[in-house]
Amino acid sequence: QVQLVESGGGLVQPGGSLRLSCVTSGFLLDYFAVGWFRQAPGKEREGVSCIRNSDGSTDYVDSLKGRFTISRDDVENTIYLQMNNLKPEDTAVYYCAAERTILPCAVRPSAYSHWGQGTQVTVAS
Repeated sequence: QVQLVESGGGLVQPGGSLRLSCVTSGFLLDYFAVGWFRQAPGKEREGVSCIRNSDGSTDYVDSLKGRFTISRDDVENTIYLQMNNLKPEDTAVYYCAAERTILPCAVRPSAYSHWGQGTQVTVAS
């Protein structure tokens, strides 16, 4: 059974950093892509970044390139999202999701069928 558990969210001041973790279990990570997504109040869920674990290739939404970095720990079966220079508009619930695929990973929610429960990130002074 595919399971994804996010952690690492919290309250941070503008300009600060957070690292989110997505611990995966129940599947062989090498055959899956994992994405990070976020949903702010009153808005649709949007893509942030993704990684295809078979080769480590990544993708990002253009607006977040340079501030957010996705990475993986193969030993811990964990996908990370490092977020730097956070802004109030980054406030949202952040989710990780997984999908078995041989294609390049996609930064769109419709491409994923397995989801975690989310972790809240609030950027405020």
